[in-house]
Amino acid sequence: MDLRRIILETLLAMEKDDKSYAIIGQVLDKYAYLDRRDRAFIKRVLEGCIERRIELDYITDQKSRTPVSKMKPVIRAIMRMSVYQLKYMDSVPSSAVCNEAVKLAVSKGFSGLKGFVNGVLRSVSSGLDDIEYPDPGTDEGLSVRYSCPLWLVTQLAGEIGRDNTEAMLKAALRPSRLYIRINVSKITPSQYAAMLDEAGIRHGSVPRLSCAMTVDDIDTVTALPGYDRGLFNVQDLGSMLVTELAGINKGDTVFDVCAAPGGKSMHALDILNGSGHLYSFDISDRKLELIKDNAARSGYSNIDIMKADASVFDPRYEGMADVLIADLPCSGIGVMGRKNDIKYNLTPEREVALVKIQREILANVSRYVKPGGTLVYSTCTVHRAENEDNFRWIAKELPFEPVAVPGLLPEGYVQFIPGVDECDGFFISRFRRIKDK
Repeated sequence: MDLRRIILETLLAMEKDDKSYAIIGQVLDKYAYLDRRDRAFIKRVLEGCIERRIELDYITDQKSRTPVSKMKPVIRAIMRMSVYQLKYMDSVPSSAVCNEAVKLAVSKGFSGLKGFVNGVLRSVSSGLDDIEYPDPGTDEGLSVRYSCPLWLVTQLAGEIGRDNTEAMLKAALRPSRLYIRINVSKITPSQYAAMLDEAGIRHGSVPRLSCAMTVDDIDTVTALPGYDRGLFNVQDLGSMLVTELAGINKGDTVFDVCAAPGGKSMHALDILNGSGHLYSFDISDRKLELIKDNAARSGYSNIDIMKADASVFDPRYEGMADVLIADLPCSGIGVMGRKNDIKYNLTPEREVALVKIQREILANVSRYVKPGGTLVYSTCTVHRAENEDNFRWIAKELPFEPVAVPGLLPEGYVQFIPGVDECDGFFISRFRRIKDK
């Protein structure tokens, strides 16, 4: 099997679709029969071409008379996958990278460009140490070094500071840790740790969350002990903290209004431990199936899973919720480390549109919270307009007051920054419903 041809075809497909990481998963599933080492090679090169795209193009432009932006899509993709291997994969001989790139160009009908491909890549290979990068103290320097669009670097630096921005961008290029949340209604963390020990799986505890663990060096989560029995869920720490800080009590009626893929819903059900009821809503049929699968695997029955548009009022649910979790669609900047294509698909105009959607949803779903009940608003971004500005908008425009949690939500909210905090970039805020304004 020609692994590089698989990579090339996938890169070309990804240029036509903004859901790059979904395509990578589909390709890995398609070639599940390949040796684990071969699949790892495919995965690393594909993800690397996304994560480092701006830097890879910058390097190529230093050695090519034809800029990357002017290259044919096939040649551009061959350059990216080849330069990534030359720059970041020492185990692959540079001669092999160059030779295989030429073969790919010829196989795709570009025999006339084989000299060009070979010349540029050999120039890159011999001159990697001579590449001149922009000043790292500038926005352009951070943009190239960490492959993040310049406009986004400038925005981040202005909102969270240059040091935090660099820490966040650096963290986005490191391998993401795998966190799991133990369903404590079924098993204690110490009991599950013993199961991992018996299976020879390395793991670690998380100081802030007793229900959380790190797991290392596994091929798939389905192979972890107790997966079929719903003893755990894969979930980032920031996502876990959303539900932890919601103040859910046994017997509560809980709403999760943009619930897919269901991590927070499952966490809420674990806290309820068979009491109360959870209403889990989402607008996507495909994503609702994920929630149903999670609930079935975990064995929870006190849940209704329903299709609903969170921006459209449904009078059946008015004033029902003791706790409502509104983890809303957002720019996703805080999870770039897990989905590095996010940074390329985002635009300033899309951010503005998202704030409008978020406020429409908040104005609607807030009506489902009973007097004295709790609204939790959260996002997986660090964008101020979607976070702090929306926090102030809720306090001003909706019948809610912020609820401080000492040590965690000192002013009613908290912003986590990847690379600074041990979790994805999450914003979490908590409010109590008061009389209508």
